[in-house]
Amino acid sequence: MNALHVTGVSFAYGQRAALRDVTFNLAPGHFTALLGPNGAGKSTLIALMTCLYDLQHGDIQVLGSSLRHQPRAALGQLGVVFQQSTLDLDLGVEQNLRYHAALHGLPRREAQRRVDAELARQGLGERRRDPVRELNAGHRRRVEIARALLHGPRLLLLDEASVGLDPASRQALNQHVRDLCRGDQRLSVLWTTHLLDEVQQADDLVILHQGRVVASGPAEAMMQPHGGDLGRTFAHHTRDMAGAPT
Repeated sequence: MNALHVTGVSFAYGQRAALRDVTFNLAPGHFTALLGPNGAGKSTLIALMTCLYDLQHGDIQVLGSSLRHQPRAALGQLGVVFQQSTLDLDLGVEQNLRYHAALHGLPRREAQRRVDAELARQGLGERRRDPVRELNAGHRRRVEIARALLHGPRLLLLDEASVGLDPASRQALNQHVRDLCRGDQRLSVLWTTHLLDEVQQADDLVILHQGRVVASGPAEAMMQPHGGDLGRTFAHHTRDMAGAPT
């Protein structure tokens, strides 16, 4: 069963088409990069996956549950880190997590167990009492990842999660999420980005351009005809779309 199955998804803001017949799959336990320039439709797709927008055409299935027909079951399998942070900066790290656990209806004892486990997994155990505003941007993102994983999802969506981080922090966060994907929980990850250096050859790759999926598959295989260079691969697929109707 696919971790994520997107089929025939189209979406428009009034007369402006943002997504056009988008179709792709995510294999379970894989790190998949959704690569596209700003304005390609990545954030619109994330908004549809998380039911912030209603589907207009097509369907999205999370671990076999349709967002159209079984939204509660589908959303229960999702953890999400949005581009814009929604942490309460004046609360402590642990307080932010406990509040989120309460929203999910977790009993207090189980919530504490999960909070402790996620803080340890994110390397934040010693920062649990610190107000979030005292953390650097990279550690704030780790708090958001911990929060997203509290309810035990099997698919983690990250929408431009490295925005605003310096290059070293971006790479550290990217590697941290990859390590989570390789852990014992077989977590599947969809990492959206416009930055080529956040994609590795071992990734599955979906290239989104002008609202369309122009290429998808193992990154290494996609790069091979272009000398193993991701920049040339990306330019090839997006250049081919330059004359497409808008």
